Amino acid sequence: MARSDKPRMPKVIREAFGHLPDGAAGEMVKLRGDNGFEVRIITYGAALQSIFTPDRTGRVADVVLGRDDLEGYIALRRFLGATIGRYANRVANGAFELDGHRFQLPTNDGANALHGGLEGFDRKNWAVTATGEKPAPFVTLSYVSLDGEEGYPGRLQTSITYSISGSMELSAAFSAETDKPTIVNLTNHSFFNLAGVEAGGGILDHHLAIAADTYLPVSRAGIPLGTPGRVEGTPFDFRIRHRVGVRLHDVNEQLQIRQGYDHNFCLRGGVTPVPRLAARLEDPRSGRVLELLTNQPGVQFYSGNFLDGTVTGKYGRVHRQYDALCLEPQAYPDTPNRPDYPSARLDPGQTYRHTSLYRFSAN
Repeated sequence: MARSDKPRMPKVIREAFGHLPDGAAGEMVKLRGDNGFEVRIITYGAALQSIFTPDRTGRVADVVLGRDDLEGYIALRRFLGATIGRYANRVANGAFELDGHRFQLPTNDGANALHGGLEGFDRKNWAVTATGEKPAPFVTLSYVSLDGEEGYPGRLQTSITYSISGSMELSAAFSAETDKPTIVNLTNHSFFNLAGVEAGGGILDHHLAIAADTYLPVSRAGIPLGTPGRVEGTPFDFRIRHRVGVRLHDVNEQLQIRQGYDHNFCLRGGVTPVPRLAARLEDPRSGRVLELLTNQPGVQFYSGNFLDGTVTGKYGRVHRQYDALCLEPQAYPDTPNRPDYPSARLDPGQTYRHTSLYRFSAN
C-alpha cells in the first residue's frame, strides 16, 4: 500500500554562513513556524538575518533588513538585526561611576559611547549552545564578555534564546550573569518594513501605536536632557495608532535635531515581571501586523533617519532614509548616569533577564 504521507519538514536547520577573517566559521540557524513563518539567525552578532511572514493573502515576504553574506555584515557596521550589548543606546561621554569607581568606555558616537563601544556584542561570533524542536523550535547562543572588555567591569556570561513561541511569534529571551558589579542593557536592533524588504518602499505609511505617556527629549547627540516629557500635544503621541510619517516633518526641535524619531519611549509600568504590549505596527497595504511585547521599561523608536544609501542589502535593495524602522526594547539611554531612571545595574548572584515577543499576524 502506497504511503501518502509527505516527508516531515524539519523545524530547525543549521547551515554554514561564511568565515570570519580569523577563519572562524559563521553559522545560520533557521527556525520554522506555521503558514510559512520562518526566522533566520546568524551567529555573527546573534543577529536576526531574515523574518519571513505572510500577508493577508498568504504571500510570504521577508520583513527585516539584512545582508546576503557574512562579509557584508563584517565590512560595514550597521547593527542590522543584531544583538546589542553590553549597553544598548548611549552613555554620555562614555563614562559612569559604580560604587565609587569611575569607568571610561571607548567613545564611538561623537563624545559618547553607543551600542557597546568599538567592538560591541554585534561584532562577536556567538556560539550555538543548544537547538531543538521541543517544546518549540529554538536556538540558544552564548557569548562571554571578559572583565574590562570595552571598559566594562566584570566577566559577563550572556545568552539569548530565540524560539517560535506561537504559530507566528518569535520570542527573544536574554540572560546574563556577572562576577563583579556592572551595567547591562541588551536589545535586538532589527529594522522592520512590513511591506516586505524585496518589494521596496518606506515605512512612513505604516501605522504605529506605542504604549507610552512619556518619552525622553534628547540633545543633538542623542543624550536624554533630563526627566521624561509628556507625549500629549506633541508629534511623539502614539497612544492612538496613526501613520508614522503624518507628523514627522512638523516644526519640532526634537524631530529636527535627530532628522525624525530616534527617542526612548517610557513604557507604562516600567520593568514588568512578564512581557506586556509595548507597540503595534501595521502595514495597511499588505495587512501585516507586528505586536511587540516586552518586560523592559522603554522602547527606542528609530524611524531609519540615518539610512543614507551607502549599504545595499538583501534582494539588491539600497537602504535609504525611512526605508525601515526599529523598535528596540531596553533600559533608558544613559541610565548609568541617571539614578532617577530604572536601574541597569547587575550584581554577582543576580541574573539579568530580558524577554521580548515579536507577534506577527495579518488583517
